[in-house]
Amino acid sequence: MNELITDLKLLHEETLNNLRSSKANNTLRAYKSDFKDFGAFCAKHGFKSLPTEPKIVSLYLTHLSKNSKISTLRRRLVSISMVHKLKGHYLDTKHPIIIENLMGIKRVKGSIQKGKKPILINHLKSIINVINEQEIDEIKKSRDKTILLIGFGGGFRRTELISIDHEDLEFVPEGVKITIKRSKTDQFGEGMIKGLPYFTNEEYCPVNNLKKWLALSDIKSGPIFRRFSKGSVLTNKRLTDQSVVLIIKDYLNLAGIENKNYSGHSLRSGFATVAAESGADERSIMAMTGHKTTQMVRRYIREANIFKNNALSKIKI
Repeated sequence: MNELITDLKLLHEETLNNLRSSKANNTLRAYKSDFKDFGAFCAKHGFKSLPTEPKIVSLYLTHLSKNSKISTLRRRLVSISMVHKLKGHYLDTKHPIIIENLMGIKRVKGSIQKGKKPILINHLKSIINVINEQEIDEIKKSRDKTILLIGFGGGFRRTELISIDHEDLEFVPEGVKITIKRSKTDQFGEGMIKGLPYFTNEEYCPVNNLKKWLALSDIKSGPIFRRFSKGSVLTNKRLTDQSVVLIIKDYLNLAGIENKNYSGHSLRSGFATVAAESGADERSIMAMTGHKTTQMVRRYIREANIFKNNALSKIKI
């Protein structure tokens, strides 16, 4: 009997570990952060947060709707639901009181999402030019230029960008192949390979800049994008995704571009927008960015083509 109890306990622990492992660490952190806010709401109003009931969740969503986007409300709902699942509780997130409330909030607020601005070709060139003008060590210039050009050229998420190791690179006559071991939409680590070709203009070429960076840094294994310590001494520590955001914002500011509405995602959305403007079809864009659905890519294409075949341009005044 004791052996059976021990076996069941081990199975229970292993099952919980499997459930935790089914999600990326960043995702789990987001769930915990969102649920913490829900817990604070419940504590303030004397509600039970775990397990909770649809009516309380609906009240929380109404509370959030005053200052949050619809997308935030949906994310919080997912987080509350997932924490319940991980803790062995059931929560009916399809209950009419939740679904109807969300529909009502959507009608009142509208659901248009205004994303961060994309970094376009003119922005990218201005940033690279301003990096060249800085009075800093060449090795730091080289790293920062390479991050921005590779990030844009491959339509990378910033977490993918900082995760690249030297072992993931394969230089070929056409350019470079970069293996992405895991990404936001590839939680099981199936991986994908992105191919970046050489550009005619070497100054803005991701491949040439990558080669120069590897030669200057003498990196032959491990992370290719690393932190500097004082005195521009390169360390073995991988750059953080937040560092990519700061690099983008700092150089936008130096280039005289208002940086408030730009983020780490601006490199990725910039690639997709410029590719769409240049006539690339959605499949080609998705093959590079790794998008699993067409919804976001079609949005980039619509925004890129907003002045092409514009009905107003046909009117002669």
